Amino acid sequence: MGRGRLLACCLLLAVLTGCAPGEPAAQRTDGEAAIPAERRIAITFDDGPRRETTERLLDGLAERGARATFFLIGKQIEGNEDLAERMQAEGHQIGSHTWNHVRLLGVTEETIRQEVGQTEAALESLLGGEDYWLRPPYGAVDAADAALIGVPMIKWSIDPRDWEKLDAAQVTEAVLEHAAPDQIILLHDIYPTSVDAALAIVDALQAEGYCFVTVEELLEASGIRPEAGVLYCSGEP
Repeated sequence: MGRGRLLACCLLLAVLTGCAPGEPAAQRTDGEAAIPAERRIAITFDDGPRRETTERLLDGLAERGARATFFLIGKQIEGNEDLAERMQAEGHQIGSHTWNHVRLLGVTEETIRQEVGQTEAALESLLGGEDYWLRPPYGAVDAADAALIGVPMIKWSIDPRDWEKLDAAQVTEAVLEHAAPDQIILLHDIYPTSVDAALAIVDALQAEGYCFVTVEELLEASGIRPEAGVLYCSGEP
């Protein structure tokens, strides 16, 4: 299948909805071999966890040895604590998607602090004290409020609109058409069709030699040092 042009994201002045530039590539420092640039890609999932779909997705990723990044809605953690613990144990990255999936545009500082802080507190209590990166719902936050976010923020560079299509074959085709090194794929692990598509995508790209890494690993391998309050949409330096 042919490849589309790499999707480009920009850092807008009024609203942060793009990418931050990185630094020259660096080698991994965790003892593992560096992943060749031509084979890195990240797959991410929003709006979970949801027992019926997230559990099946984790099973499929484990079978394929693929890592992913999950941006969890805080209010959905209760009752699914074991799924979040499993994500951590199996090497996936976990981030925040706010407590109530609130659009962070035009809201008060208090709302931002509550939506982000409450989810961070829940994750820290369950999984330990770490930096849980934020994916702002709908990928945007007011530039003036970026300083309130004490962690890096992650957008995406490939969006197949799986929530709209609800068709595994169409979603798979849309992702594969644009798949390229250092890109970040957006999916949602609350739809059965998206889980089907995700596993088909992993199979197809692994067959082409791609390695699925977390967003943190993707940026690190590209020499990008993520900064708090900055929104990144790919691993392109």
